[in-house]
Amino acid sequence: MAFEAPSSETFGGAWPVLASLVEIDGSAGHRVVATLAEPRVAKRDLADAVHAICALHGRHLFEDAARDRTDPGTTDWIDAITGGFPVERAYLARLTAAAGPLPSTPGQAEADAAFANQRHAFDMLVRSDRKGCASGAAIALVLDWRAFRTVLDGAATRFGIEAPACELPDMNELAGLAAAIGDTPGVQRAIAFGAQQVFAQHRGLWDLLEARAIARDHHH
Repeated sequence: MAFEAPSSETFGGAWPVLASLVEIDGSAGHRVVATLAEPRVAKRDLADAVHAICALHGRHLFEDAARDRTDPGTTDWIDAITGGFPVERAYLARLTAAAGPLPSTPGQAEADAAFANQRHAFDMLVRSDRKGCASGAAIALVLDWRAFRTVLDGAATRFGIEAPACELPDMNELAGLAAAIGDTPGVQRAIAFGAQQVFAQHRGLWDLLEARAIARDHHH
């Protein structure tokens, strides 16, 4: 699932760092994403993934944070980056309903605590007062969402629902936004920090889903 980033010569600012981060740390490279996107993956593993993604990202996040801000410039940026997320959240809600109940898995309480910690980490990033941090988190989420979509669209096929067209910005739009926002070294560092944290949380999510699948296999 290689990914073609717009060239760093065309887009400056924070883009070159983001492009290399998503290539090295992005969800597309995680083995669980490849496993979950396979047509023959166990339905219970897919259902678990859908429920987990919904637990983490099926809620208003950037919109609420944008409303809390006094800096209209930041609000406009975040809206440009994440304006397509209502479609994704509605899709997640339909998928979660179609997937049926959460599969029985040992260690559910620990998993719930892990998801709560991840939600808190996202809240802290998005509400950060450090200029560029929330924008970096938003761009990283959209960059990584293409990998999430491969899992969700595979689940949609298995659970018999239609996947909507994704309305999130494409790579060139994101590159342009990142270049425009990251106009000083300090802001570029904050954007990179926000992005790194998002990729780290997503790796934690896939690791947890992998551990849960193993626990179910041993349990049965």
